[in-house]
Amino acid sequence: MSPSTCGCATVKGDLHGGADIVVELRLLGPVEFAEHGHAREVGPPQRRAVLAALAVDTALPVATDTLIARVWGTEPPDGARRALHAHIARIRRLCEQLGEVDDVRFRLVRRSGGYVLEAGPDQVDILRFRELVGRARASGRSDGTRASLLREALGLWHGEPLAGLSGQWAARVREAWRRQHVDAAVGWARLTLRAGDPVTVIGPLGDLLGEYPLVEPLSEVLMRALHAAGRGAEALDCYAALRRRLTEELGSDPSSGLQDVHQAILRGSLSPPPAWPTATGAGDDTTIALSFTPAPPAPSAPPPPPPPSRTATARLGELPSQLPMGVRGFTGRQDELAHLDGLLAAAAGPPRAVAICAVSGTAGVGKTALAVHWARTAQGAFPDGQLYVNLRGFAPGGPVMGPAEAMRGFLDAFGVPPGRIPVGLDAQTGLYRSLLTGRRVLVVLDNARDAEQIRPLLPGSPGCMALVTSRNLLTGLAAAEGAHLLALGLLTPDDALDLLTTRLGARRTEAEPSAVREIVDRCAGLPLALAVVAARAAADPRLPLSRLAQELRLADSRLDALDGGEPASQIRAVFSWSYHALRPEAARLFRLIGLHPGPDTGLAAAAALAGARPAETRPLLTELVRGHLLTETAARRYSFHDLLRAYAAELVATHDTEAVRHDATLRMLDHYAHTAHGADVLLTPQPRPVPLPTPQPGSQPLELTDHQQAQEWFGGELPVLLATVHRAAAEGFDAHTSTLASALTTFLDRHGHWRALAAVQTAALDAARRQGDTAGQADAHRGLGLAHDRLTRRDEARTHYLLALQLFGALGHHAGQARTHQHLARMSAAEQLHQQALSHAHHSLTHYRAADDRAGQSAALNHIGWLHAQLGYQEKALVYCRQALVLAEETGDPNGQAHTWDSLGYIHHHLAQYAQAVDCYQQAVALFHRTGEFHSEAASLVCLGDIHHACSAPRAAHGAWARALTIADRLGLADTDPLRTGLLPRLRLPHIPGPGGQARPGGARSHHRPGSALA
Repeated sequence: MSPSTCGCATVKGDLHGGADIVVELRLLGPVEFAEHGHAREVGPPQRRAVLAALAVDTALPVATDTLIARVWGTEPPDGARRALHAHIARIRRLCEQLGEVDDVRFRLVRRSGGYVLEAGPDQVDILRFRELVGRARASGRSDGTRASLLREALGLWHGEPLAGLSGQWAARVREAWRRQHVDAAVGWARLTLRAGDPVTVIGPLGDLLGEYPLVEPLSEVLMRALHAAGRGAEALDCYAALRRRLTEELGSDPSSGLQDVHQAILRGSLSPPPAWPTATGAGDDTTIALSFTPAPPAPSAPPPPPPPSRTATARLGELPSQLPMGVRGFTGRQDELAHLDGLLAAAAGPPRAVAICAVSGTAGVGKTALAVHWARTAQGAFPDGQLYVNLRGFAPGGPVMGPAEAMRGFLDAFGVPPGRIPVGLDAQTGLYRSLLTGRRVLVVLDNARDAEQIRPLLPGSPGCMALVTSRNLLTGLAAAEGAHLLALGLLTPDDALDLLTTRLGARRTEAEPSAVREIVDRCAGLPLALAVVAARAAADPRLPLSRLAQELRLADSRLDALDGGEPASQIRAVFSWSYHALRPEAARLFRLIGLHPGPDTGLAAAAALAGARPAETRPLLTELVRGHLLTETAARRYSFHDLLRAYAAELVATHDTEAVRHDATLRMLDHYAHTAHGADVLLTPQPRPVPLPTPQPGSQPLELTDHQQAQEWFGGELPVLLATVHRAAAEGFDAHTSTLASALTTFLDRHGHWRALAAVQTAALDAARRQGDTAGQADAHRGLGLAHDRLTRRDEARTHYLLALQLFGALGHHAGQARTHQHLARMSAAEQLHQQALSHAHHSLTHYRAADDRAGQSAALNHIGWLHAQLGYQEKALVYCRQALVLAEETGDPNGQAHTWDSLGYIHHHLAQYAQAVDCYQQAVALFHRTGEFHSEAASLVCLGDIHHACSAPRAAHGAWARALTIADRLGLADTDPLRTGLLPRLRLPHIPGPGGQARPGGARSHHRPGSALA
C-alpha cells in the first residue's frame, strides 16, 4: 500500500525532532538507497540480497555463514564466500560515498561476531515502520494520534518488500513483513472508521483485499466501511464473495465474528468497530498474523496428510532451481554479459515478450560458463524458477538428449506427477507452457545440437527467458523464433591474462611476464586450455611458469579434428602434459572413466571401473577435479567436458589392453545391474524371470535400504542407466542388457517414461534373441506390451502380451504369466470388457499362488474385487479386497495398500456403509500422498467428499472437494479432465439429501482404475 492509496502523505522526521531524512535504505519495495527521495542503484540482485541480509539486523553483527545462508541458501556454490566478500567491499564503498551527503552516516564494519551495518533506526524503512507501529500500539494515545502514526508507517511501503530477491530466506522475511503490513492497514482503517471517515479507507482496503482475498479482518473492516458510507449492498456482496472463496479454496465457512457482522448489517444494527489492540492487550480482536492460517477442518473431515517425502521428482508445486554451480574465478566477457543484461531489460519492458538468446562458439570456449554465470547473477529476475538441462548435443560416444526426455525433466522439476503427464510431446509441450503462463522463469538449454532439438522446450509466456548454448550458429532459431544470436569468440589476450591472474594471483603472473605471454599465446585464448594450465600451476606454487611455457613449446602434438577440425591449437598438448602430471593411479582412473557412457559418473561407479573401494577412489577423483580434468557437478558426481571425454576415450583405447577395458566395463555393468535389481526389489518384491549374473570382484553395488532410497537412486541415475543399457547392447554384454532392462521396468512405468521403456525393452529383446534366452525374450515382450499399452497402442500391446504368455508358459514360469495376465486384465477393463478382465485376473491369481508371490496375490485379489464391484457384486468384492489388504500389509507394500483401501471405500459406499467408507478413503488419501500418487489422491478425495455430502456434512464435503481441486490445479489438469469437470458442480452444491440417498454428484468415477505396485 503506497502513501497515495492510504490517502495520506508521508510525515517525515517524527522520530528525530522533525528533521527530514536525507539518505535512507529502503527494503519495503526494491532494495535501494534513496537520497532526498531519489533512488540510488545498489547493484545486481545478489548484492541487494547481501545488503538486505545485513540491514534486517542493523547495528547487530551478522556472521559470514549466516549471510551466505540468507543469500545462497543451505547449499551455496563453491564461490559464495568469495562473492560475499566482493559484494561487501562494494557495499562498504557505497556507504562511504553516501556518508559524504549526510551527517548520519551509513557504515559497514567488521566486528568479532561478523559484519555490522551501522545506521540510525530512522534511516532503514522497515525499522521506521516497526517503530511507528509500536508507538501506535502504546497505551495512552488518542485514536487520532494512533491513526496518524499508522498512516505514516504505511506510507513507507513502495511495493513488494525485497522486490526482485529470490530464495527461501527472502520469501520468509517477505511473508512476515506482509503480515505486519496488513495488520497495520487494518488498524489504521478501524481507527479511521471510528473517527467517522469511512470513504478514505474503502479504496486502499479494496486494493489490499485483492492481494489477500482470504484474510477475514480485511473483509470485515471493508464491509463496515461500505455500510457506513451508505453502500450496504456492496458490503453484502463483499461477504458473499469471501464466503465463496473460503468454500472453494479451504472448504470452510466465514468465522462466527464475520457472520455476526453480516447479520448485523442485514438487521441494520451494526455497532462501531472494536478498538485496535494496544501493547497492553486492550481490544478484542486477534492479529492478522493468525488470520493468514486457514481455518481448521470440521471434526468430521479427514486430517490433512503429511507432506510428501522427497523422491526423484520435485515436491508438488515446488519451484525449480536447477542451475549448476558457477565457474570459479569467472573473468572477462563484459560485452557479452552486458548484452544479456540488455536483453533481460528489454524483455521486461512493454510490450513484454519471451526473450531468447542463442550463444554459439567452439568447444571449450566457455559457452556454458558464460550462461551459468549470467544466469546465477540474474536469478532474482526470475522468482518463479530456473530450469537447466544439458542436451548433450555433441557428447562423444553418448546419446543426444531428445526434447521428450528434456521435457520430462522440466515437468518433474515442477512436481507434475507421472500419471498426469500426457503421452505425446506436443501435449507435454502444451502442459509445460501452461505451467509457465504468468510466471517469470529462466530456461537454460545447454549444449544444443540444432533448433529442432530445443523448439518444444522454449517458454511461451511473456516475462520468461530462454538462454541456449550450442557449437552451431542457430540461424533457424533467429529466423523463426526471433532469437538473438550471440557468437562467443576466443578470449582476448588481456582477458586471458586476467583469467590466469585471477587463478594464480597477480604476484605470480607479474613475476614472469614473458612466460605468461607465451602461455596465453599457445593456449590460443581457449578458456578450457587456460583453466587446465592454471590448475597445473596452482597445484605446485614452486613450479616456474617458464617451465609450463617450455612444455607447451616442446609438445609435439596439436589438437586434431576432435570435432570437425575446430581451430583451437595446442589443446591436446595442454591435456597431455596435464594428464602426465597425474599420479599413475589417478591417470588410470581418468582413462577408465572414458569407458563410462555418461552423462556423469557417481563415486561408486567410478570405483567399480577402477576395481577399488570408494574410499580409495575419492582422493583420485579429487586430484582429477583439481587438475580440471573432471568437474564435480554435485556431491560425489563427476562429469567431463566433451573434449576431455573424447581425450580419455582415446587414451584408454591406446594405453590399456582389450582385456583391461573388458574387465572394467564388466565391473561397471555389474555395479549398475545389481544395484538396479536391489532397488527394484524395494519398489516391488517379486520373482524375476531374468537371472542376475554373478558380480565381479570390485563391482561395488550399492546396498539400498528402503523404498525412498530406491526411488531417489533410480531418479538420480536414470540418464546413466538408459545410456548403460544401450552401451551394453552395443558392446555385446547381452546378459546385462536384459537384466538392466528388466530392473528398470517398474520405475519407468510408474514415472511415465514409456518411450524410454519401449526403447530399453527393444534392446533387451534383441539381446535375448542373440543369446537364445527364452526367459529374457518373454520378459522383454511383457515390457514392450506394457509400454505400448501405456502409449494406447492396444493392438501392439496385445501382440506382445500374448507372445510373452506363450514363452512364459513354455518355461513354466508362473510369476511371468501372472504379471502378463494382470496387464491383460487391466487393458480389458479399460475397454469395458469386464468379464474378459475378470478371467485374466483369476488366471493372474492362480499363477501368483503357484509362484508363492504374496505381493502379486494381493494385487490380483484387489483387481478381482474391484471388477466384481463394477459388475454390482459388492459383498463378493468386499471378500476379495479384504484378503488383498491383509497380504499388502504383510508384504509392506504401501502402493498396494493405497489402491486396496480405495477399492474398499468404493465398495462400502455402494453398500451404504458410510462410516466405513470414510475411514477407507482417509486411509487411501494418506497412503497416496505418501507414495506421491497425487492424481489418485485427488480421486479418493472426490469420493470422500461425496460420502460426506450424502451424509449431510456439507462443510466436510466441501473441504475434501476443495483439497481435490487444489491438487487438480497443481497438476495442471485441463478444464475437460473428468476429475476437474466432476469437481466444479460439486463445489457449487449448497446441501445434499440425508444418508439414505446414494447421491454421487458429477457421476460415478468411471475414470478410476485399480492400481498396483507391480509393473
